[in-house]
Amino acid sequence: MRRVAILGRGAAGKSALARRLGDVVKLPVIELDTLFWEPDLTATAPGRWAARQQELVQQDAWILDGDLGPYDTALDVRLRMADTIIVLDFSFPRCAWRTIRRGRERADFWRWVWAYRRRSLPRMTQAITAHAPHADTHLLRNPRAVRRFLAQLSRDDQAHNR
Repeated sequence: MRRVAILGRGAAGKSALARRLGDVVKLPVIELDTLFWEPDLTATAPGRWAARQQELVQQDAWILDGDLGPYDTALDVRLRMADTIIVLDFSFPRCAWRTIRRGRERADFWRWVWAYRRRSLPRMTQAITAHAPHADTHLLRNPRAVRRFLAQLSRDDQAHNR
């Protein structure tokens, strides 16, 4: 595990997972939202975004945290270079509650969260199949699955370091 892409519905906990995973496997974490959205919450132009991702994936090791939904016109760039893909497919009620707790969001964010399983997940699955058939892919559907995944990695890491 050297190049990890974390994807999933808004407010599923991608950034929290990325930080915890980075601590376990000792990889740098890059939060894509902070690079993609301009200060006034306008999206980065598609050409600039593809070029920026191309720069990021050239690094030897990374955890790229982020799913930009319909704005992510260059998902294939990071999928091609990822050796591990983690998809958080948490339920709408869980993600809606987390969204409400963290503050106000725009209508386009809510539309994406609402339609995620119907629109975004099938497109993402097709993209993974097309651009990352080599990657070790993990579909985690709830916080318990995330905890088990991290615990297993910690056990594997401890066994490896003995």
